[in-house]
Amino acid sequence: MIIFVRTVFALVILSVLGGGIYLVTMTEKRVPEICYNDFLESLQNKEIEEVHICGNIVTLHDTFGRKASTYAPDIPSLLPLLLKENVRVMGKPDKESPLWNLLYITLPILFILLAWYSIMKKQGGEEDEKDFGKDKAVKINKHGQGITFRDVAGIPEVKEDLLEIIDFLQKPKKYSKLGAITPKGILFQGPPGTGKTLLARAVAGEAGVPFYSISGSDFVEMFVGVGASRVRELFAEAKKNAPCIVFIDEIDAVGGHRASGSTAGGQDERGQTLNALLVEMDGFSSDETVIVLAATNRPDILDPALLRPGRFDRQINILPPDIKGRLEILNVFARKVPLASDVELETIARSTPGFTGAELASLVNEAAIYAARQNKKIVDNSDFEVAKDRIMMGLERKGMVINSEDKKTIAYHEAGHAVLANLLPETDPVHKVSIIPRGRALGHTQQLALDDRHAYSKVYLYSKITTLLGGRAAEDLLLDQQTTFAEDDFEQAGRIVTKMVCRWGMSDTLGHVSYTQSDGGFLGEQMHFNSFSDETARDIDRQVKEVIEQSYAKAIEVLKKEKDFLVNLAEALLVNETLDKEEIDIVYRCARKKGQAKDDPLDSSSGSCPVH
Repeated sequence: MIIFVRTVFALVILSVLGGGIYLVTMTEKRVPEICYNDFLESLQNKEIEEVHICGNIVTLHDTFGRKASTYAPDIPSLLPLLLKENVRVMGKPDKESPLWNLLYITLPILFILLAWYSIMKKQGGEEDEKDFGKDKAVKINKHGQGITFRDVAGIPEVKEDLLEIIDFLQKPKKYSKLGAITPKGILFQGPPGTGKTLLARAVAGEAGVPFYSISGSDFVEMFVGVGASRVRELFAEAKKNAPCIVFIDEIDAVGGHRASGSTAGGQDERGQTLNALLVEMDGFSSDETVIVLAATNRPDILDPALLRPGRFDRQINILPPDIKGRLEILNVFARKVPLASDVELETIARSTPGFTGAELASLVNEAAIYAARQNKKIVDNSDFEVAKDRIMMGLERKGMVINSEDKKTIAYHEAGHAVLANLLPETDPVHKVSIIPRGRALGHTQQLALDDRHAYSKVYLYSKITTLLGGRAAEDLLLDQQTTFAEDDFEQAGRIVTKMVCRWGMSDTLGHVSYTQSDGGFLGEQMHFNSFSDETARDIDRQVKEVIEQSYAKAIEVLKKEKDFLVNLAEALLVNETLDKEEIDIVYRCARKKGQAKDDPLDSSSGSCPVH
């Protein structure tokens, strides 16, 4: 309604503006008028060169370059006089009416106005909330969505739980006879890319009921009260089509903590919108089978009133899948991709710990894209390796030029990581080591766990820290220098040691006490330190430094003992740039043989390393 009023007002303004333009234009075009007698006198004096006749109006151009007009009462008797004096005569039809000229000017303005009105209406600028359910919420009927549980993999326990909801939607009377009440809402919470939105669409596809999909940010507008009206309108539409599903994606945009005592416009609007949502979820009667599904990756900022039983009765965590789940997801996405016989999806699943469903989909897609770029007809294992490196470490920087000294430093740095990861207890096996720049890294040592880890021992963590410090230790030991290549290693090692000392109680000095608490979110875990004394803070600093120094000393000790392995591995990297696990094992065996030959000069079995 507001846009209609604005449009009418703009129409009036533009019409007045067009009329003004017309009057100004006509004023500028008007020429001086003279009486008919003066015109005839000028004609007799041969002062007229040309006349323009339009109806009974005669416009003359005299020999002095002047222009004037007059009204001729008898055009037929005037024409012979003009021809007699050799005056050029030009005729025009009668002038268009002033109304037509006005329309000629204002029509383009009207077309612009109508186009503006159409665009504003499509963008949802109209404040008439009666069309909100049609304009903002995307309604998908049972035949309009092809996603089912067959397209969802890796979360079997979640699918099993949701089958009960589907049964509620399809057979509500079965539960109402026993006094059971349909769950009001289900909240999917988990990191980005784990399939929360996909799961909601699969529920709608399996249940075969109307499905309203909307984002939480669509409720929030600049004007206070609009969001609340939109919430009421959406749920009114949903109740008319019950049983149905209302899915609110990124609900944290509208369901965040309400600021106490705040009357700022933005906070007040969000508060009113959230209040309307809470009231609507409470207002469902027992015969209105409307289930609200919502998704968020920030459950830590949601308002407690939204999470209580009776609103979102069930809160389902959807986390990155384990190795079995990753294999199931890969099987789903690999259906449409022709795979070579050397592709083992189980091996790929094992080598992608921590990958979400979205990242696994991207992995398969990137492998297919790379295979197509190489003009292959099927996707083989090498394509998956390239795709995996691109996702985990970034794009290869082929144009980067590294001088020989820096390349040697990078080779020894990465060799230090690889040697320690290969020899220390409880470490993840080395999958690949490379000195090819990728993303922000100039080199990388990739370790892959044999199984998904859910708990980490103290021995494993110490080995992890020692491995991270192995790059700097190799530079110190063999090149007698320290470079900035170890910056990221120190950051990672510092975070692990801080968690060991302050969070996991792995300090003999500080005891089994946690000095931090997590924010509970999924978007990058943040640690918040509890209050403690200055003396405790000094103890924490001393303990962190002590663990780092002990781990660095351990790295130096192991690398000195395995100096041949370290040197051979660095030299092999300078030649080949990338080594996989099998090639690293070959270098290790060569170093062992060389060491045995030094101990036994009569042993001539050692030769040059085949990797070189």
